[in-house]
Amino acid sequence: MKLNLSSYLLLFLWSTFLLGQSYFPTSRGAWEEKEPKEFKINSKKLESAIDFAMDNEYSGSRDLRIAILKGFAHEPYHKILGPTKKRGGPSGLILKNGYQITSWGDIKRVDMTFSVTKSYLSTVAGLAVDQNLISTKEKVSTTVWDTTIDGSHNQQITWEHLLNQSSDWSGTLWGGHDWADRPPKEGSIDDWKNRDFYTPGTRFEYNDVRVNFLAYSLLQVWRKPLPQVLKKHIMDPIGASTTWRWFGYDNSWIDLDGHHVQSVSGGGHSGGGIFINTLDHARFGLLFLNKGVWNGKQLISQDWIEKATASSPAKMNYGYMWWLNKKGTSRFWEGVPENVFYAAGFGGNFIVIVPDEELVIVTRWLEPSQIGSFVKGVLDAL
Repeated sequence: MKLNLSSYLLLFLWSTFLLGQSYFPTSRGAWEEKEPKEFKINSKKLESAIDFAMDNEYSGSRDLRIAILKGFAHEPYHKILGPTKKRGGPSGLILKNGYQITSWGDIKRVDMTFSVTKSYLSTVAGLAVDQNLISTKEKVSTTVWDTTIDGSHNQQITWEHLLNQSSDWSGTLWGGHDWADRPPKEGSIDDWKNRDFYTPGTRFEYNDVRVNFLAYSLLQVWRKPLPQVLKKHIMDPIGASTTWRWFGYDNSWIDLDGHHVQSVSGGGHSGGGIFINTLDHARFGLLFLNKGVWNGKQLISQDWIEKATASSPAKMNYGYMWWLNKKGTSRFWEGVPENVFYAAGFGGNFIVIVPDEELVIVTRWLEPSQIGSFVKGVLDAL
């Protein structure tokens, strides 16, 4: 059959369209793999980047109880309150247009993921916004009216302030004091306890007690365990395994509508948080690469993802619990596009989204200071 010029043009446009679409793995079948050369990726350079990740394993102990207590030794009264798990070695995988193009280490091993949990927690908040249960500009006290939000300062806090970590929420939750979480290097406990308050929205401070307050507050909104919300609306639809877990603390149980329910933590700073394998992380990253769409179905709105990955007023390289690669900030990765965004956790856990190249990069137990060099090494192979 002879094709005219118009037919050739249509075939070209159609093939271009197909190449730009992401493949979505099934929930039970093997994740389809493609050779890097099929995307004109330099295999030797890619192997070199992976060797770099393997050679730069996180320097902390594989016994994460030791690593946690050493890493947060400056915090007064810090304790491990939730479950922990000894970690494995470096692992990771890279997706291009949804296809696995390489992997390393044990990608099926379930490990702690620390503050990568925050990006999952943010997503649960996004689902609540999509369902009109809350608004980011709405004061938290509209929904949460117990003693945890008491005081004229706390009454100013909106959901957005909690999401971008600029709330300066003051209080004690599950035995943890807001002022004792990552306190200044200078001063004493009395100085930290009697600090001045910052107007919500004006000052960024990374603080796990406040993130745990966000999780507790979302529990009041959903009125069901947050792991169930995440499972139903996100993890099951993207075909995640049944091996992931989301824990809180031994003392973070509450009575909710006559049921004994655990309020989960937003990280593993005191134990708990999400325990998950590398493959499930990759599915979650692929959902965000595709702006909330999984195999034709919108699971979380594109509007939410755009808001979650936009600069916050108090922190240019932080959105709604996603980090952003912004020039002029201390975390900027030289040679990596500024529209890259990522989830990051203690010990070198990362889910990196590179929109321009339709890449998802998951890496576990990489020395955190080396993540920028690693991602640049991957991009140099393209």
